[in-house]
Parts: sequence; C-alpha cells; structure tokens
Amino acid sequence: MTTTRTLSVELLTRVEGEGSLHIVLRGDVAESVELRIFEPPRFFEGFLRGRSALETPDITARICGICPVAYQMSACGAVEDALGITVSDEIRSLRRLLYAGEWLESHLLHIFFLHAPDFLGYSDALAMAGDHPERVRAALRMKKAGNALVTAVGGREIHPINVKVGGFFRAPEREAVRSLAPELAWLRDEMASCIDWLASFEYPSLSTDHELVALRHETDYPYCEGRVVSSRGLDIAVTEYEDVFEEQQVSRSTALHSVIRERGGYVCGPLARLSLNQDHLRPAARDALKRSGLKLPCDNPFRSILARAVEVIQAADEAAALCARYEPPAACAVAVPLAAGVGRAATEAPRGLLFHRYELDDSGSLKSAKIVPPTSQNQKSIEDDLRVLAPELARLPEAEARVLAEHAIRNYDPCISCSTHFLELRIERQ
Repeated sequence: MTTTRTLSVELLTRVEGEGSLHIVLRGDVAESVELRIFEPPRFFEGFLRGRSALETPDITARICGICPVAYQMSACGAVEDALGITVSDEIRSLRRLLYAGEWLESHLLHIFFLHAPDFLGYSDALAMAGDHPERVRAALRMKKAGNALVTAVGGREIHPINVKVGGFFRAPEREAVRSLAPELAWLRDEMASCIDWLASFEYPSLSTDHELVALRHETDYPYCEGRVVSSRGLDIAVTEYEDVFEEQQVSRSTALHSVIRERGGYVCGPLARLSLNQDHLRPAARDALKRSGLKLPCDNPFRSILARAVEVIQAADEAAALCARYEPPAACAVAVPLAAGVGRAATEAPRGLLFHRYELDDSGSLKSAKIVPPTSQNQKSIEDDLRVLAPELARLPEAEARVLAEHAIRNYDPCISCSTHFLELRIERQ
C-alpha cells in the first residue's frame, strides 16, 4: 500500500505578505505542491488610477520598504516612455548610482543577516554573531555605506524623496557624493575578501531546469535599462513584455503567477542576471566570480547567495567610480509636458525584473496601471523547487525538514519580515 504524507507549513513569515505551504506526497512522488499566498490585495494598481503620472514614483515606492528605488525607477521609466521623454546621461548616471545603493542595502541584508545563518546552522544573525563577530561587524559597516549612498542621492534611506519623473528634484552636493567613494571602495574590497568564506559553505544539492530571465544592456550590467532576454533565446524589447509574459490567477493565492506564454514558469533575480550578463562584469566582480567557483548558468538556487555577493562587488565598484568623478549636472531634471500615452518600463530590482505599464489620459492622469513584481514571477519556480525537494522533506526529521524548506524558499530572497522563525512546520504521516 502506498503511503501518503502531508507536509504543511502554516505560516511563511519572510515572504512579502502572508502565505503557507502544503505538500502532499504519495510514496516518493509529490502529488501536489501549493505555495498559498493569502495576504489581502493591496490595490496599488487600483488607487493609482486617476492620480497624476507625476505622483507615481512616490506612490509606488510605498509598495516595498526594501526596494523602493526599483519601484521609483520603473515608474519614472514607464511615464517617460508614455510621454516620449529621454533623460540626460548625467541623470542616467545618478539613477544608476541610486540603484547601486539599493542593491547594496538589500543584498547585504540578505547575505549576512538572513541567508548565511541558514548555511552555518544558526537560528539568526544574532546567534551567528557570537561565533563570527568580525563578519557581522563588517556587514553592518558595509550596509551602512549602502544606506549613506541612497541618502546622499535620494534624500533619505527608505522611500527616497528626491526622485521625480524626468530626473531629480535637486542635484546632490558634489562633496557629499565624492566623499562616499573611499568607503564604497572599502566595501568592494571587504566583500571580495568574503568570497572564499561564502564559497566554503555546504550547499544542499538541487538541480533545476528553470528558464532564466533578466534585462540585458548593450554595454552595462543591468539596472534601469535593457532588453528582456532569457537562457532559452528570448530577446525582446520591454514594450513587447506583455506579448510574451502573462499573469495567471490561481485559487490558492491572492498574488498572481507570472509565466511565459506556452512555456511556463521562469526565474529572475541574481542568478539569472549574472548568467545572462557576466560579460558586463567589472574586473573586481569578474575576479570574485572566478574565485567563488560558481559555474554559470547555475541550476542550483541554493548558490544564489554567491551571485548576490558578486553583484555587491559589481555595484560597489561602479558606485565608487561614479562617486569619485561626480559633478552636479547642469540640469537635474528634464521638462515633463503631460499628455496622453501608454508607457512601459522594466528595471532590475534586487530580487529580479520589475515591470510597470501605465496608460495616461490627455491630462496626464493614469487611466490604468499594471505592476509585475519579482515575487510573482518567481512563485511558480519556488513551487517547482519544493516539488523536487518534497520527497526528501518528507523523509527528514521535522527540524531538518524545516531548515531545508527555509533554505529553498529563502534562496529567492522573498520580502523580509522581522519574525524570528521562518516557518512553522507540521508533517502528517497517514
């Protein structure tokens, strides 16, 4: 007689919103895997309707306290696309500088305070600090440097107030930006010194067959610009995004699942970006990638922590260079004459591709809005990973199963909760 096992995770507390996990196995086969998201809808796309296009950066920034810059940059890009606006090279550089600061904040928080403790067997970063105080102190200093960069360019650390459609409300002071260069260079070098430590972690075995999706720019590692490409030959303009990608409603989730039409789920984020853009890495990041032992494309999501580390070095190195030669632009914004239009934009949030599409009326007010965040794009692949791991989860003792499930979900850096434990796990054997 075939044994049926049910693995239930009643509450996922380090994802964006509220969710649970339910896996049913018949023998060694995962009969069903459901990542259930039951957070009440937040209606951002709804209450953007009727608001001025000029308000979109400040409103959408409130979607996420960890990556508000990503929402601001995608919002600005979509409105500017609708209005046919092109910003100057100086404004573009400032946007990249601000985006680099957000990557540093987010990636460093995840690497050292959320993910590393899992690999080292600690319950949290405070426990890890007892044995690795020098790592935690350095991580706090590195993250502080990222915070300072976002403050200098964006006006404050969280939900920056200096971003506007067409550019910035004011140009940062020359010395305020240039003074950050030495600390960012230190950050780059300090992170490089951590690569061997991160590479020494024991990585659980998992082999996936995900299609990897990211932006790709002609010359730069992607932040705010590029075409949408994939590991299976996709290469489209952002304006074609909705022709290829679609969101699907699933009964178990208030968050939509994003898929590639006629192909299914995919993965965005650091592993995808690095796999599709490694030729645009700066020398310091290229050296770190080589030393990490990470082979690209990588089919093991548990190694995403290494990709994030390489991206920290990439972001810090570019930011240090931009700060060192910074001169305030002659004009910190371009004129924004409001009119009717439809605009689309995609940027690379720390967790992956973030797409916005807005339709404006003659007064420049939004008639409709569509926002596709990285979490919804990765949801299906998270379920697929758990489906591969499910038989092992069912065989393991409860505590070990909880740890492995934590790892599998945290690989994608879902939005951060302050709760102490990631999962409450119940395994029923019938």
